Amino acid sequence: MDILKSFSLEGKIALVTGASYGIGFAIASAYAQAGATIVFNDIKQELVDKGMEAYRAAGIEAHGYVCDVTDEAKVQEFIAQVEKEVGVIDILVNNAGIIKRIPMTEMSAEDFRKVVDVDLNAPFIVSKAVIPSMIKKGHGKIINICSMMSELGRETVSAYAAAKGGLKMLTRNIASEYGEYNIQCNGIGPGYIATPQTAPLREIQPDGSRHPFDQFIIAKTPAARWGNPEDLMGPAVFLASDASDFVNGHILYVDGGILAYIGKQP
Repeated sequence: MDILKSFSLEGKIALVTGASYGIGFAIASAYAQAGATIVFNDIKQELVDKGMEAYRAAGIEAHGYVCDVTDEAKVQEFIAQVEKEVGVIDILVNNAGIIKRIPMTEMSAEDFRKVVDVDLNAPFIVSKAVIPSMIKKGHGKIINICSMMSELGRETVSAYAAAKGGLKMLTRNIASEYGEYNIQCNGIGPGYIATPQTAPLREIQPDGSRHPFDQFIIAKTPAARWGNPEDLMGPAVFLASDASDFVNGHILYVDGGILAYIGKQP
């Protein structure tokens, strides 16, 4: 067995949902470096255009589409279009997601449903759309972007934690139901990642101190730092490659050790 070749994605087609920027873009970029053809979507044309510019700047030839992953009919059309124009999807990363930080007693049921719709129902819808062709092809990789909130609760994220906990179990159920068809479904649970969206939480305060939330994360992380999107690239390639063919139903937490750590004594 050529161990390095087992990590190659040459000849594979990878769909990463919501990959115009951030974690999804980093994962798609890693797949391109490993040899895969990249397909991504976003909910608006301007986001797809922005993503295409970023991929071109990185020297990656990507295929971008507009699709709302919560709309089952639109997703079925989208997947059919990708199969016709690019080819059958070998690797699916359910990355698209949202979060609403609202105390539970102040959160409307409508807002709760919206988070669950994007973070849990959409991965079900997109996975359901690609699995039949994976079965016909005889292999497939589905990777769900879970979260530490798949394991832990925290203030103001009841909907997100409920959805990500459900996504963890959907991951295990897809593995259970379709493993016999040589389809592996695993999850990645990122820790706190330094992205433009989390930048305000890492700003230096007027007195020169760290933001209180930044201090909290550093204290809770054995690695003593935030993660970078690049920290997810290796794990994502592993779970998409032949090297992980006997790994199924697993959630790989890339969190700098937070889930293993009780924290420092005050």
